[in-house]
Amino acid sequence: MYEHDVIVVGAGGAGLRAAIAAHEAGADTAIVSKLHPVRSHTGAAEGGINAALQEGDDWELHAYDTMKGSDYLADAPAVETLAQDAPEETMQLEHWGMPFSREEDGRVSQRPFGGLSYPRTTYAGAETGHHLLHTMYEQVVKRGIQVYDEWYVMNLVTDDAADPNDRSCHGVVAYDVQSGNVEGFKANNGVVLATGGPGQAFDHTTNAVSCTGDGHAMAYRAGAPLEDMEFIQFHPTSLPSTGVLISEGVRGEGGILYNAKGERFMFEHGYANNSGELASRDVVARAELTEVGEGRGVEDEYVHLDMRHLGEERILSRLENILHLAEDFEGVDGLVEPMPVKPGQHYAMGGIDVDENGQTNISGLYAAGECACVSVHGGNRLGGNALPELIVFGKRAGRHAAGEDLGEAKIRTGYGDDVEDEDADLPVTPGSAGIDTTGGVAADGGVTTEADGLLERAVEQERARVDHLMDKDDGVQHAQIRAKLQQAMTDYVNVFRTRDGIEKALRVIRECRQEYQDVYVDDPSRTFNTDLQQTYETRNLIDVAETIALGALVRNEFRGAHWRQENQQRDDDEWLKHTLISWDDGEPNIFYRPVILEGQEKTYEPKVRSY
Repeated sequence: MYEHDVIVVGAGGAGLRAAIAAHEAGADTAIVSKLHPVRSHTGAAEGGINAALQEGDDWELHAYDTMKGSDYLADAPAVETLAQDAPEETMQLEHWGMPFSREEDGRVSQRPFGGLSYPRTTYAGAETGHHLLHTMYEQVVKRGIQVYDEWYVMNLVTDDAADPNDRSCHGVVAYDVQSGNVEGFKANNGVVLATGGPGQAFDHTTNAVSCTGDGHAMAYRAGAPLEDMEFIQFHPTSLPSTGVLISEGVRGEGGILYNAKGERFMFEHGYANNSGELASRDVVARAELTEVGEGRGVEDEYVHLDMRHLGEERILSRLENILHLAEDFEGVDGLVEPMPVKPGQHYAMGGIDVDENGQTNISGLYAAGECACVSVHGGNRLGGNALPELIVFGKRAGRHAAGEDLGEAKIRTGYGDDVEDEDADLPVTPGSAGIDTTGGVAADGGVTTEADGLLERAVEQERARVDHLMDKDDGVQHAQIRAKLQQAMTDYVNVFRTRDGIEKALRVIRECRQEYQDVYVDDPSRTFNTDLQQTYETRNLIDVAETIALGALVRNEFRGAHWRQENQQRDDDEWLKHTLISWDDGEPNIFYRPVILEGQEKTYEPKVRSY
């Protein structure tokens, strides 16, 4: 058994920042991560960090752009916190040694990004996330913060209060990939989930294979609701063969999108008459797929992104990494020919329901980064807003988990008096599928049954589950189930959605959940058993995919990244509210909470979102 004051699960940007903040607040802090920190998916972030640093820009403009980009589904206290804190946190990174790109006069460079009224995206070439990870990991090492890398966290340890709002989190149970041991980690003050996104729920994604929604699923089963899960961002520029991301920085520097006819379709077909390629990501992604669907796509699959006119010197100084990606994965030389691109699943705007301090409705349980929903992105995230979210809210979660008083939160969490219940007509019964939780290997609720010895009981439960999976000599391989799940989500819960398609996805998810009851681990080894780890991850993907599909089914409007064929208008009278889904002992419950549009000094009035 291991014991610390604060345990941070995940070592990407949010996890590293949370750990540093908790340590600075005086807490004995440890990071538990299934990957070495510098291998975290934050390293794949290419574009930059939005922060109002220059004269002529200010945090109010950043907040307005973010609220508009969210299609008015973000909560104003979160948006204003992001915009106000981002400059200081960006400068902190620079003081720690982050090698930002600079202008000739020595100032850090800032480039335009989609949906921004001012060029406020601070960057380090096209490898901003990579440099951010290394910069913060240096600070973790400098402070002597304990890092348990290659430990896969299997479950949270919470007590058994009937009302999830009355529960407390006491630690986690994790699997040591190197030894095969299952051990408990006791958290005296709090657990911070910083586990990244659920991209592997989809077949074509920019996300790493490690992005399996682990934090989402563990918090969900423990009693923390998931918020706005239907809002999935599909990045307009991923490589067709792999899903590898081509940074929005290419378009920020002046890259142009063309269809098969050589038309600059963002302008010529009226998708974004003012901003063109720098419209928000949901607008550009829909435009590209419309071009393909109407027969103007290249090889009926993708469009072209051209940066040749920028010149070799500018490309090599600001976008060199993009050249390598295009050459390595598509065999294209971006200096002499356009690159093929198409939309790919990229980011989840929704996540674990938290307040602006990272606190969930469960005492001692926090979340930050992409696995959390504060909500700062609402229906659509602006490019360049993910990295400041990591450092701003990672810091706040770490400080609060360590015991610092950050003041009363303005954002509510959990089920309360201000919610509206949904009694949806669902095509199948979602949830646990009658799972036997005593020896179960599928999603099963995250609480134990006694107050004493919670951690010990949770460890024994997971050891028994591992033995159950390893002792079976036949059944279904998790990879079959995962492939089926990913294909259904890609086919039916993509950029364009219909009720019929979403219902088909829910039926397939139900089949996957039932098939998972017969899952087994074929690899008999107890060390470096990736088959075992991925079997656990597939369990999490089933739960997370179901919440995405449920949210997409009940939100019958077109807002941000959520397009519904049956209703292609934003409906502020009915849908200016967050979708929340709680596990409730294996039975998903859907409810709603109003969006907070009241900021410190102004109320953000919903307007038509055009670019």
